Amino acid sequence: MKSEIVAVGSEMLTPFRQDTNSLYLTEKFNEIGVSVNFKTIVGDRRKDLVGVIRAALGRTDIVAIIGGLGPTEDDLTREAVAEALSLTLRRDATQVAALHARAATWRISMPANNLKQAEVLEGATILPNPNGSAPGQWLDIVFSGYRKIVLLVPGPPNECRPMIDAECLPRLRATLPVRHIAKRTLRAAMIPESQADKLLAPIYTEYEDVETTILAHAGDIQLTLLCSKKNLDTAQQRVDELAGRMEEALEEWLYSSEGESLEQIVLYYLGLRQATLAVAESCTGGMIAQRITSVPGSSRSFIGGAIVYSNELKTAFADVPAELIEQHGAVSEEVAKALAVGIRKRTGATMGLGVTGIAGPTGATEEKPVGLVYIAVSDPQKTECTERTFKGDRARVREWATQQALDLIRRRLR
Repeated sequence: MKSEIVAVGSEMLTPFRQDTNSLYLTEKFNEIGVSVNFKTIVGDRRKDLVGVIRAALGRTDIVAIIGGLGPTEDDLTREAVAEALSLTLRRDATQVAALHARAATWRISMPANNLKQAEVLEGATILPNPNGSAPGQWLDIVFSGYRKIVLLVPGPPNECRPMIDAECLPRLRATLPVRHIAKRTLRAAMIPESQADKLLAPIYTEYEDVETTILAHAGDIQLTLLCSKKNLDTAQQRVDELAGRMEEALEEWLYSSEGESLEQIVLYYLGLRQATLAVAESCTGGMIAQRITSVPGSSRSFIGGAIVYSNELKTAFADVPAELIEQHGAVSEEVAKALAVGIRKRTGATMGLGVTGIAGPTGATEEKPVGLVYIAVSDPQKTECTERTFKGDRARVREWATQQALDLIRRRLR
C-alpha cells in the first residue's frame, strides 16, 4: 500500500518551524507494511490544499493530512477535503456539546469560531481527541474508481501522535491486507558517498524487491534497506542477505550493521576491551566529548578530558611542552601527539585522543590552510597521528574532524 503525508501549515514553509509529525507517522506506517511514497508541505491556502489533496488521491492509496483542524480562519483542512471530494460538511451535535463542555472546564464562554471544529465530513468517522479540542476524521471512500483512505489528524504533536496510535493504526490494521516491512540500517565512516555507491550499486541493484537508500552526512554513510512482503520472515531474509553482501564489500569502512551511532560503537569497543578514554580537544571545542557523553552509560569508559583551546591550557592541562608549541606551532603533528599522550597520562586513561586544527575562517597560513586538522590516538604501546584537510566552513570542518577522530579510535580498538 502506498501513502502520502500532507503536512498543513504556512509556518512550516518558513525557516522557523519544521514538520516532525511526518517522521513519526512514516515509522508507524512502515511497521504495518505501508510505504510512504510522498510527503508534501502546503500552506494555509484553500486552493493549494485542494490541489494537493486531489494529486495525493490520484497517486496513493492512503492520504494522511496533518494539521489545519483548528478554529481559526486559516484552518481549512476540512473545507479543502470537502471540496476535493465533493462532500458536504455537517455540524455534529455531539462534538458541539463536547466543545461547550471543554470550554466550561476553563470557566470561559466558548468563542463562536470554535464551532468549526464540530464540522464533520459526509461519511466520515470521528476520531476522538482527548488531548485537544479538534477531533480527527477517517474517510474510507471511492475516488476515480479506486478505494482510498483519508485521515485527518490535528497538527500539535501531543494531539497528533496519540491519535495516530490509538485511532488510526488499529483501523488501518483491521482494514489493510497483511503486509510486513523488514528493515536494516548499515553505517560506514569516512568513505566518500561516490565510492560507497561504486562498491555497493552492483550488489543492491540485483535486489529489485529491496529498496536501498544512501544518506551521507559529515563523514557518515547510512544505508537503509527496506523489503515489504506478506511474510515477515521472507522479507527479513531478503534484507539480511543483501546486508551481508554489502557488509563484505564495505570491509573496514563499516562500523554498524544495526544502525548504531559511531559513538555507541566506540563505547562498545572500549567496554569490550575494558579500556578507558580521555580527550584533549582544541579545534573541535568539546564536540567529541559531547557525542560520547550523549550515550547513556558512557561514564563506564569515558573519563573526560579538556578543551585546550589556548596554548597555555595545552601546557597546563595536557603537559604539552611550551617549547614544542613554539617550535612546531599549535597545529602540528607533534602537538597533536603530545596532547594525546599528555591527557592519557594526566587522567590515567587507557587511551588518549588529541585534536588540533584550523577550523577557520581565519588563522590560516600558506603552509597551514583552513581545514587542516591533526588527530592523534595514544595508548601505552604506540601513538599515531593522522593529518587531514577538510573542505568547507567552520562548522563543517569541526563536524568532519569529530567524525574522523571517533573513527580513528574505533579502528584502533578493532
